[in-house]
Amino acid sequence: MDKLKVGVIGGTGMVGQRFVTLIANHPWFELSAIAASSRSAGRTYEEAAGRRWALDVPMPESAKGIVVKDAADVEGMAGDVDFVFSAVDMKPEEIRELEERYARTETPVVSNNSANRWTDDVPMVIPEINPEHLEIIPAQRRRLGTERGFIAVKSNCSIQSYVPALSPLREEYGLSRILVCTYQAISGAGKTFETWPEMVDNVIPYIGGEEEKSEQEPLKVWGRVAGDRIENAAAPAITAQCLRVAASNGHMAAVFCSFDRKPSMDEMRAAWASFRGLPQELNLPSAPKQFLEYFEQPDRPQTRLDRMNEGGMQISIGRLRPDTQYDYKFVCLSHNTLRGAAGGAVELAELLAAENYITRK
Repeated sequence: MDKLKVGVIGGTGMVGQRFVTLIANHPWFELSAIAASSRSAGRTYEEAAGRRWALDVPMPESAKGIVVKDAADVEGMAGDVDFVFSAVDMKPEEIRELEERYARTETPVVSNNSANRWTDDVPMVIPEINPEHLEIIPAQRRRLGTERGFIAVKSNCSIQSYVPALSPLREEYGLSRILVCTYQAISGAGKTFETWPEMVDNVIPYIGGEEEKSEQEPLKVWGRVAGDRIENAAAPAITAQCLRVAASNGHMAAVFCSFDRKPSMDEMRAAWASFRGLPQELNLPSAPKQFLEYFEQPDRPQTRLDRMNEGGMQISIGRLRPDTQYDYKFVCLSHNTLRGAAGGAVELAELLAAENYITRK
């Protein structure tokens, strides 16, 4: 198949850098344009991002010579691509306006940003969990007045570990209560230990806005398409506490949950082992073969050992046991800049392409 031409808006930041590395050798997508702030516009990508390169993999040779565009030049950017990934660092209201401007040029937007996650007709999709939410796109197109342009978003990185683990259990047994504590890597703030030395040997028990996202976003993911909007799920009740920890990459979650119909631990492990989502059925390029993996060892998963399982796209689970206040407790791990950010957005774009929501212009 002819590759789809892709642009990355906000390509010089950490998540933008991940997008660039993931698209550079992608079998379906071709990196055709990169945009950033006016400060970077007109410089090559190597000049604009070289000193800021924050990843543990090198900058792709094919990206170095691309001349960075101004993200505000929507028409100029849209003319070179079939769709864009959005990873811009701006105020939420500015991001919403910018992403809608791109969509109105008939350029689909697959966004890593939170700005449009609560727009009623914008699907917030974890591809293995709620692909049916893409059915809202025609309603969004009617609102925008577009034929092929739309916005789709991925959820917050903090919920990527525990929501996938809970989803097959919720479907089979019903969930009544969830308590979750997340232990989030510094790359979730776009930082490295070099740029944030205060995090060395440290834990910060506060991440602005993260607990609200962790408590509310799962209810949209578990909601349903109702006419021209996505209606949130009414349950379960969720309470969250989010901490920043001294890890470079990888978000871990300690999960406590109670069910409407209490399963056995064997039934829970079997549900995780057998779960396959639409990306696995479609054999999407970024989809892990085993989406959910349970570790029997009492000290796994571990951030450094397991965050890159299945190319950083797997959810690792362990330490399942009964709890004194809830039915069960366990831990989960996901790679926050891969599964939780750029990788999850790339997989979402693959799903959108496979389902013909994204096509050649």
